This record gives sequence, structure tokens and C-alpha cells, in this order.
Amino acid sequence: MGYKHLVQYYETDKMGCTHHSNYIRWMEEARCDFFKKIGYDYMEFEKLGLVSPIVGLNNLKFKKPSTFGDEIDIEVSVKAYNSIVLTAHYEMKKDGVVIFEGDSESCFLTTDGKMVIMGEQKFPGLHHTLKDLLENK
Repeated sequence: MGYKHLVQYYETDKMGCTHHSNYIRWMEEARCDFFKKIGYDYMEFEKLGLVSPIVGLNNLKFKKPSTFGDEIDIEVSVKAYNSIVLTAHYEMKKDGVVIFEGDSESCFLTTDGKMVIMGEQKFPGLHHTLKDLLENK
């Protein structure tokens, strides 16, 4: 699922390139947008008593720089899902060229911090949506 980000001046460093820490922020922007597009706006998560914190970042590859004013296309896909952990894959492109790739791992918790195993009993709609996206990738 696609998300667009326009690189802001404050996101660049003294060399004029986007500082590496911003790519992680963009991953989070795209992840929230991904959930919204599949029908589970993050604010709705919280209303349901659910949160999905990031528990890991993996395979981060900075391939080419981006600079102020660049439009970055971010594709998010489900790489793995086992009812406990969701691994999302991010591919960022500038003018059709991949500039960054990486994965995030997130789990599901109740708002009071208890682990949720997704499935037929708890949040079946989201569970089936994530399974379908994994199977149809």
C-alpha cells in the first residue's frame, strides 16, 4: 500500500541529505497509513483498547540519499504474521529508484499492556485482513 512523503528541509543534515533517523519516522507514518487503508485507523485501535507497538527494526538498508523537496513513495507490505507479531516491509523510492528498504516488527497489546493473540476470539476482522494480505502478497 502506497504512502507519499515530501522531504522537509529540517529533515536534512549539514550535507543536505536526509538524516538517517527520519527514515524510521517515515516507516511509522506509512505504517499508520497502512492500517488506515486496510480499515483499522490507529485511533480506532485505541478505542477498541488495542495498541501495536514496534518491538524491532530489521534489515535497514540505506541505498541512495534523498534531499529537501524529494517526493518519497513508500510501499508497505505484510512480510510475516503469526497472530502475535506482524512484520511489515517498507520500500521507499525516489523517482522510481529504491533508496531504502527495511522491516518493522510489532505486536498487539491491550491499552493496559497485556499481550493479545489475534484470532477468532480477539479482533477477528483485523486478524483475517492481515492473514489475507500475507497470503496474497
